[in-house]
Amino acid sequence: MDWLVRSPVRAFVLIFVVGFSVRATVIQWVPREYFVPHTRWEVEAIAVSLTERGTFADPYAIPTGATAHVPPIYPGILSVIYRVFGLTFTAGVVAWMLGAATGAATFALLPWFAGRVGVARQAGLLGGLAGTALPQLPHWLAHAEALTALALCLLLAAFLRRWTAVRVSMAASLLLGLAWGAAFLLQPALLPVLLGCVGFELWWLRDRRPWRGSAMLALGVLLACAPWSWRNYTTFHHLFFVRSNFGLELRVGNHPGATADIDVNSERGTFLHPRTSEPEAVQVRDLGEIGYMQQEQREALAWIGEHPGRFAELTAVRFLYFWLGPLHRPAVALWTALLTLLALLGIWRSFPSLTLPQRATVLIPLVTFPLVYYVLAYMVRYRIPIEWILFLMAGAGAWHWLTERGGAQRREGR
Repeated sequence: MDWLVRSPVRAFVLIFVVGFSVRATVIQWVPREYFVPHTRWEVEAIAVSLTERGTFADPYAIPTGATAHVPPIYPGILSVIYRVFGLTFTAGVVAWMLGAATGAATFALLPWFAGRVGVARQAGLLGGLAGTALPQLPHWLAHAEALTALALCLLLAAFLRRWTAVRVSMAASLLLGLAWGAAFLLQPALLPVLLGCVGFELWWLRDRRPWRGSAMLALGVLLACAPWSWRNYTTFHHLFFVRSNFGLELRVGNHPGATADIDVNSERGTFLHPRTSEPEAVQVRDLGEIGYMQQEQREALAWIGEHPGRFAELTAVRFLYFWLGPLHRPAVALWTALLTLLALLGIWRSFPSLTLPQRATVLIPLVTFPLVYYVLAYMVRYRIPIEWILFLMAGAGAWHWLTERGGAQRREGR
């Protein structure tokens, strides 16, 4: 193991090959209809619209026109694949294989990232192999969560380098801001992570006048997001952060008869969404997407105001589901809770030897990224962008146990 982790490239190749092979094998069990480009899900429907008509539009059950329901990068990537290979089975396979490669690459970076945050590279190898050999449900290989996880890993490493560097140039700050802005166009839920990182930077580097660097970083974010924001303003005549659908998602998770889990809501018939409900999609068409989203947000906020106790209960249950898994699905809950508990053990054993910036690099995303999901209906895939951190820290706990056990056996052998 020491030989493997001595070279991050060697460790990367091993984990990537294992992860991609496992994912490619799992994909073979997925029904063929999921590969052929379709319009059953929002991201794919927009990608098809981009391919056929060149418009970022029509994510719902009926044609409703221009949309900002999802961020632009991943539908754009899919549309490039569809244009090259056509709306064919081959195009779907390429898209899913891209998801498989992205997920494998994130876990393959764990030995390298472990070295950056002060954790033994062996811990990164253990966590990377465990995470890549146990991929997420194949349904989600075709979504942007894996790419978000990869982006977050690299962005956190860049912040850690800033916090420990002697000097950070304005150009580096601008480039990092551009990278974060691009990440928001992939997953805007990363915004609390950036705010947490900037807040820590301003405190940690307070004696080095970090405001200029942070301001330049913010400028980079604005520049990266500006074209998409301008498109949305000229299309909808409203300003909002990347996506338009927060009001809808808030209402989906908070309404009469709502439960914490979106799948349970669907089974009970309380899940009303324009993707699956034609009457809801007709409202989008008639009111306009922004008008519909504002209506949904008003309904959600009114219900929350009238039922604060129920909202607090749902929020608490969603918090538990995020970290311990959906308790009504014992197999998923057992695995999710086990990973969380092992990660907590790894944090407890590792943190005493880490510097404050290294601890912040691990804790900030774990604390900030889930915040928005505590008020929205729970879905399993929401945790994927930060799950690699849990595998890393679980690997750290396992490595501490292995080294201590090995040390004890050597002492007994004497």
